[in-house]
Amino acid sequence: MAKESDTGNDNLMNNLRSAVFKESESLDNGRYQKITGYDFNRGVDINDILKSMSTTGFQASNLGEAIQIVNQMLDWRLSHEKPAEDCSKEECNPEFKESIKCKIFLGFTSNLISSGIRETIRYLIEHRMVDVVVTTAGGIEEDLIKCLASTYKGDFNLPGATLRSKGLNRIGNLLVPNENYCKFEDWVIPIFDKMLQEQLTENVHWTPSKVIARLGKEIDDPSSFLYWASKNDIPVFCPSLTDGSLGDMLYFHSFRNPGLIIDIVQDIRAMNSEAVYANPRKTGIIILGGGLPKHHICNANMMRNGADYAVFINTAQEFDGSDSGAQPDEAISWGKIKSSAKSVKVHCDATIAFPLLVAGSFATRQCGHRLTTPQQF
Repeated sequence: MAKESDTGNDNLMNNLRSAVFKESESLDNGRYQKITGYDFNRGVDINDILKSMSTTGFQASNLGEAIQIVNQMLDWRLSHEKPAEDCSKEECNPEFKESIKCKIFLGFTSNLISSGIRETIRYLIEHRMVDVVVTTAGGIEEDLIKCLASTYKGDFNLPGATLRSKGLNRIGNLLVPNENYCKFEDWVIPIFDKMLQEQLTENVHWTPSKVIARLGKEIDDPSSFLYWASKNDIPVFCPSLTDGSLGDMLYFHSFRNPGLIIDIVQDIRAMNSEAVYANPRKTGIIILGGGLPKHHICNANMMRNGADYAVFINTAQEFDGSDSGAQPDEAISWGKIKSSAKSVKVHCDATIAFPLLVAGSFATRQCGHRLTTPQQF
């Protein structure tokens, strides 16, 4: 009986082990990276910390992949591609081909300009590192308002009723006094007066991007990303120009001095043309947040059968069917991103992820390959 019992237990254990420890295939065949993080016994080396992201796992690995994709955008040259059979004489010239770079579209929501990410965005535009910009009305006005008055750090839990009684507006844990918008009104209304006069006397045809370029020129402040966009002739698109304080100012101006017309149709032609006529360049898209900037950039790239590189950074989820939460693969189904494209979504607050991405890509090229001298402890 004992032997039969032992045999039965052995069979049971063998069955249990085969269920729990199912035979696995080997992963150590070059297809997979080993998970390993940064070892601070080596000191503090920002470059190596950023490089370690790709093997850290979870969203750190997605951020590491995003850094790699942006560097691929920056590395690409037309000289890397086989010449087309019908290419022009110029496109066959080696020097010309080496000069043709990837066209980069940058999109972001207004809250990022309210935050300190404004300075990171300004840096990219100041140094001509991106080619086309799309944002919301708040992204325009907040940049201009910060040239006139400051935004302050508050708290996510400050009660709205109390803030309202004090004339303070809360953006997350940021505070913006109503006085800032009064200063903005005093600054922008006279510019609208001049724009209306130019429309009537010089037949100027205003579009949102032309209005934005004009405001960037008028602000004359190098802390502004719009100042640099105007100076460097980088187009900034915003089809929702009236959805914010700028819309309030246009509304007030329409009573005081009616007649200013802003044509959005010409801007959709201009925006789509940025993608349609990008060839023979590849296009790359970097989008912080979701909503209008994300869709406007992706939709323009659909006109050329999709972008070649794509990086999304946002915290939105896809279960509600929103475009903001959609993964890059959904955009592939629409032809907004090529099926062969290098793409990734980083599920993270852009105020955390974007400075790290820029540090590991754009900034290393501008400042040199070594960002800091490692400190040994």
